[in-house]
Amino acid sequence: MEKFREVLNLHLKHRNALGYCLVSLLTAGGERIFSTTVFQCPCSAAWNLPYGLVFLLVPALVLFLLGYVLSARTWRLLTGCCARGCGAGLRGAKVCAQISATAAVAPLTWVAVALLGGTFYECAASGSEVLARYLCVGRDPRCVAQLPLVPCQQAQAPDVKQLQKELQRELTAQSQVLGWILIAIVIIVPLIFTSINRCRSPVSYMQLKFWEIYLQQEQQIFKSQATEHATQLAKENVKCFFECSQPQECNTPSIKDWQKISSLYAFNPKEQYYSTLHKYVNKKQENQSSTSSEEGATVPVLGFVDSSDMNSTTDL
Repeated sequence: MEKFREVLNLHLKHRNALGYCLVSLLTAGGERIFSTTVFQCPCSAAWNLPYGLVFLLVPALVLFLLGYVLSARTWRLLTGCCARGCGAGLRGAKVCAQISATAAVAPLTWVAVALLGGTFYECAASGSEVLARYLCVGRDPRCVAQLPLVPCQQAQAPDVKQLQKELQRELTAQSQVLGWILIAIVIIVPLIFTSINRCRSPVSYMQLKFWEIYLQQEQQIFKSQATEHATQLAKENVKCFFECSQPQECNTPSIKDWQKISSLYAFNPKEQYYSTLHKYVNKKQENQSSTSSEEGATVPVLGFVDSSDMNSTTDL
C-alpha cells in the first residue's frame, strides 16, 4: 500500500510531464503502425510526392487540432465569445499561442518519428523534381527515371539495383538528419522559453507550489458543492412536478456571475488572486467589476490556472 501511495504521489507531482510522455509514446506507436501496415508508396513520379506528404503532414495536422479540442482553455476562451463580443485582442492571441505550443507536442512527435523512420520522406522525396535534380547530379543518366521506383525497389538489372540502393541510402540519411534536427529544436526551443518565462515569473517558486495546491483544492470543493447544489435543485424540481406544488427558493448564481468565473485568468500584482473564482468573491465584496480582460495580464508561467489539468471540462 505504501508503494502504491508513492507511485500515486509521483504521478500527481509530475502528471504534466508524464502526460506529455504518454502522448508522445502513443503518437510514436501510431506512426509505426501506419508506416508498416497502411502506408504503401505508389512508386509513381506523379503520386509519390503528394502521397508521402499526406501521410507525413495530415496526421500531424489532425493531432494538432485534436490538441486544441482537448484543451479546456480553448473552450473557456470560445464559450460565449460571440454573445459577449470577442474583444480579447492581444490577450486572446497570447492564450492561443500558449494553447498552440501545448497542442504541438503530438504532431511534432509524429513528424519527428516519421522522419527518423524515413518511409514517408523517402516516398515524398522520390517524387520531387527538385530533389531529383539534386540527387542525380553526376550519377547514371537513368537516375531521374529510377528515383520514383526507389521505395519499391523495382529493378532487375544489377547496376540499376545498385543505383536504387544508393539513392535509398541518401534519402534515408536526409530524412533521419531532418528528424534529429526537429527533435533538437523541439527540446531546445521549449526549454529556452520555459526558462525565460520562469525567470520573468511575478511570483516565487514556493508560491507557485502553493498556487497549484490551492487550485486543486478549489476544483475538488467546487465540484463537490456543484454536485450537491445541482442535486438539491433537481430534487426540488422533480418533487414539485409530481406533487403539483410550488418550489422552495433555491439560490443559484446568475448568468453574469457564471460568466465572471468562467473567464480566462489575468494576473494583477496588486491583487494576487489565485483564480477567477477567488477574484470574483473578493470583487463582489468590494462591489466592483471583476472582468479580467480589463485588469491584469496573461502571464505564460501562470497558464496552469485555467489549463486542462486544473479545470478540465471532463471533471465537471
